Amino acid sequence: MSPPAGTARPEEPGPDTPSETLPSQPEDEQVVDTVAALQAELEVQEAEAAAQSMAEARSHPPPTEKFIPVSRQEILRRMTRPGLWPGREAEAAARFFRYLAAWRHITYKERLEAIEDAYQPFSPETDVLERREFSVSERQMMKSRLLELVRRLLVQANYTEVPRTRLRELLTKESVYQLDLDVDFDEYEECIVFWRGATTKTRKRRALNKAYLGHTEIEFPIYQRLFVLLKLKPEEERTRELMAKHGLDAKEAGKLLKKKRGMLPAELTSDQIHIKLFKSIPRDDLEMLFPTTRVKFRLKDKLTLSMTAGGGTVATIAGVATKILAATNPVTLGMAALTLGGFAFRQASNVLNQRRAYLMILAQNLYFHTLADNRGAIALLAGRAEEEDLKEEMLVYTLLSRENVLESEIGEVKLAIEQFLADEFGVAVDFDVDDALSRLMADGIVRREASGRLKAMSPEEGSAHLDQAWDGYLDPKGEDRSLLAEGR
Repeated sequence: MSPPAGTARPEEPGPDTPSETLPSQPEDEQVVDTVAALQAELEVQEAEAAAQSMAEARSHPPPTEKFIPVSRQEILRRMTRPGLWPGREAEAAARFFRYLAAWRHITYKERLEAIEDAYQPFSPETDVLERREFSVSERQMMKSRLLELVRRLLVQANYTEVPRTRLRELLTKESVYQLDLDVDFDEYEECIVFWRGATTKTRKRRALNKAYLGHTEIEFPIYQRLFVLLKLKPEEERTRELMAKHGLDAKEAGKLLKKKRGMLPAELTSDQIHIKLFKSIPRDDLEMLFPTTRVKFRLKDKLTLSMTAGGGTVATIAGVATKILAATNPVTLGMAALTLGGFAFRQASNVLNQRRAYLMILAQNLYFHTLADNRGAIALLAGRAEEEDLKEEMLVYTLLSRENVLESEIGEVKLAIEQFLADEFGVAVDFDVDDALSRLMADGIVRREASGRLKAMSPEEGSAHLDQAWDGYLDPKGEDRSLLAEGR
């Protein structure tokens, strides 16, 4: 069919007709597209990594935890039910537990202040002016004190430490998020990791076998809470280590160290101690919590980039080389050279965009997993430790108030409370009865009689006793007590 009269026929593109080119895609949009493509790929590959992680978790099950995964309020309601106490003692028990909570809060206030005091030389936070200078010996003493207090706080909060050997094993596992991450432990002078709440999490993903129209569920093991304390080694010490390990001179070792720490912010120094608290961390993705983690391309990514880039490289270079060899016009020669240079730039951009996409995925994951940093993390831990103490004490006190128990029968108390938690809430707990009993006895609420019986005060007696303890704690006519100095 011919075009209407007076209408020019569209020109057919010939070998010498310049083809219309689309405007180049902005670099940020390229990264977003790359992230979207990676996310689609992860949805397929994540199931395989999660299955491997679950198999590993079943073959190495975590120990039964001391952590009681029930709220303090729920324990309080169960321990003050009217049928559990005679007459009106349920109300008296509720009052006693309120007094006990206030008394225990003072204990943790002292601990928190002691930790914050020891943390002064190492805190990376700069919103508060600090003019005091600390000597090397003072810093070493305060660091030891800080680590001791933090470990004790974590134990009271019923966290479990990840031994260094086990940590190295976990850092070699395939990431659930399909990131190839590398951590060099030799960078750290201090590296402490504790966890609480080992469980599993289920995530929905689009199903490949359903043409992405349906969903499938994948299950993988997580730590509900994860604590990390890190301190980098001083540059001089680390440089000497690199010199000895790789046979380098001081200048070469310095360059290598600068490369290893090149991604760290300029304000991050080896004088600082960084404390982080995370939530819902996959057990096989602990690498993403370390600031010196390097994101590497997986072998699959390298092959993909080399095949796509390599194929295009051969075709492009061949075409450009032909033009250069046949060119007699300087303009044609210049255009061919620009084409070759532009292609090289495009391939380099592909590699950089791929790496930026990985880093974006890593940043997104960390953003949604972070709970608190530094002083905020310490304060949050103190609150959780206080809550765990109270839950344990309410359970032990209630049982000792209702039953005649000899000190030699304390193991039966432990089993009875564990069975109660299993029946009432469906949770398995390695209940720390000795710790709770020692606190109640130190406060005078439970005493050991000559017969060996563990005698608990009545709720009314306990409230009056704690009221007197408060009067003795803040005594304007004498010396104020320090519960921390008393070993509390």
